[in-house]
Amino acid sequence: MPDQNTDKPTRRRGRPPKHSARPYDEVRGELIQAGLAILTEKGYSSVGIDEILRSVGVPKGSFYHYFKSKEEFGQELIRAYGQYFARKLDRFLLDTAFTPLERIQRFVADAAEGMARYQFRRGCLIGNLGQEMSLLPESFRAQLQEVFNDWQSRTAACLREAQTLGEISPNQDAEQLAEWFWTGWEGAVLRAKLEASPGPLQRFADGFFKILQARAGR
Repeated sequence: MPDQNTDKPTRRRGRPPKHSARPYDEVRGELIQAGLAILTEKGYSSVGIDEILRSVGVPKGSFYHYFKSKEEFGQELIRAYGQYFARKLDRFLLDTAFTPLERIQRFVADAAEGMARYQFRRGCLIGNLGQEMSLLPESFRAQLQEVFNDWQSRTAACLREAQTLGEISPNQDAEQLAEWFWTGWEGAVLRAKLEASPGPLQRFADGFFKILQARAGR
């Protein structure tokens, strides 16, 4: 995932790595990628910087050459994951080859396949951090909420299209339905990790669609 922050740092507390020909932006991007992979499995509070550095082959003392603090690193992870997942949502929710509700169903199926691919060890970084919020830097709170609001907005747009096409009742509040979806979805992801099974994801999705159809009079 490319890092979009092109501002050059004005100061770096850490020492630059020796004997490394890799460009600064490349290594910084690799650290972000490694952080995303590890933190989707483990909590932010329990992960040490050393584990991330080792996975990329960066000396311990060089971390602060790329990030001024673990808090800044966490902020970059939230930003990167939010953007990555927004692109993933668009790939499904904007696909006009399928009806709006079919698009959401395809997203659910893809998510279940993705969790199974990693033996249900990985979940949602944003949901994971939200559960840890009492232990995290306060700066994370608004950033996490902004990501959830963005995902909800994209989902609400898809649901409004479903209303236009008559898939669901036009009397429903699409924004409220989208918020309900993401609140329930994050719980289903947590339960899927716990059970090591896609069952919770499918049961939640089945219930969500049944309610939509019932309210549409089907």
